[in-house]
Amino acid sequence: MTTIATLLRAGPTRSLEFFPPRTDDAERRFRSALDDLCVLDPSFASVTYGALGSTQERTRELVVHMNAEQGFPTMAHLTCVGHTRAEVADLLDQYASEGVRNILALGGDPPADGSDPGGEFAYAIELVEVVRAHPAGFCVGVAAHPELHPRSRDRASDRRHLAAKLGLADFAITQFFFRLSDYERLVDELAALGCDRPVIPGVMPFVSVEGLRRMAAMNRTTIPAPIDERLDALAGDAGAVEALGVEVAVGLCRDLMAAGAPGLHLYTLNRSSSVLRVWDELADGG
Repeated sequence: MTTIATLLRAGPTRSLEFFPPRTDDAERRFRSALDDLCVLDPSFASVTYGALGSTQERTRELVVHMNAEQGFPTMAHLTCVGHTRAEVADLLDQYASEGVRNILALGGDPPADGSDPGGEFAYAIELVEVVRAHPAGFCVGVAAHPELHPRSRDRASDRRHLAAKLGLADFAITQFFFRLSDYERLVDELAALGCDRPVIPGVMPFVSVEGLRRMAAMNRTTIPAPIDERLDALAGDAGAVEALGVEVAVGLCRDLMAAGAPGLHLYTLNRSSSVLRVWDELADGG
């Protein structure tokens, strides 16, 4: 199976992210979105991993199925919070045996109540080391936060930690953001530390005012004032909010492409309509 590192060496990629559905209705929406979006022939797809591994089995099932059935590779997200090294090794063995070769190694979120999650990992870089050492030869990605990780003490240490992770990994994918300048600053700061690994920007065509603000608060993502003001004006009009999400995503994607980004990673939210519109507009307008 093709690795994402190989795809990136061949030129700019365009990829999609999904999350494991938890209910029957969500399952139907996911299947519908996947059917709609797979015809776009993305470079690759990825499937997220629930807090403390809460969707571990479902993530594995979806990754294995998509990786085998689709014409593009599917990457498995994997977090280290709450896991032992033996558990991670076993899951990696399963992925290797089923032909999955791309892993996004993440720290993961600690329990919201502040309790000790347990496990044997303290930092994402430890998970990267375990994945990299596996004999299957996985291609390894890591997460990057253009506006700093929510739990970072300061910019300098955030960038040093990220550069260290990328020194062991093949590429990074960013959390969603809205300002091109944040992405460009991230890349420049990594370059100043001698890190030149590809950093794929993550772009989210938002569809809900409440959902966007909740996720932005969790990740400390800045919603620029002009966008925030338009969200206030459109609250209650779902169609108008979705159209704004497409408009903002297309504009950012075009700016990123012009700036030489190595790819675009679209957060689908397990919906197809916005992503299809973004994809079509980028095809029409370059």
